[in-house]
Amino acid sequence: MIKTGMLGNRAEKLAAKYLQQRKLTLIETNYRCKLGELDLVMWDQDYLVFVEVRYRKSPDFGGALESIDRHKQAKLLKAAQHYLITRNQSEPPARFDIICLTGQLSKPQYQWIKNAF
Repeated sequence: MIKTGMLGNRAEKLAAKYLQQRKLTLIETNYRCKLGELDLVMWDQDYLVFVEVRYRKSPDFGGALESIDRHKQAKLLKAAQHYLITRNQSEPPARFDIICLTGQLSKPQYQWIKNAF
């Protein structure tokens, strides 16, 4: 039996690889602070990209994209602000992307939403 956390970690690794193949550069994974967590932090040319990774084996009980509500978006924004402050980043152009993986992790379907919110 595979635990949910193990599935999440595998999905994040697959998402990072997928995005790296599309020329994004991985900076950090699983940045955690008291305000929340950022799954992936990447560079896409001049943009610092905070990526939320969602995995669903099946869309039967709601898709991965629908699981990112306003409350979750607010937490991601606060975590990103904390990241920028603690990394002494002068505020570079930044965006929030979502990457959804659906199906078996051995061959998932990817949906990448740039500048999602």
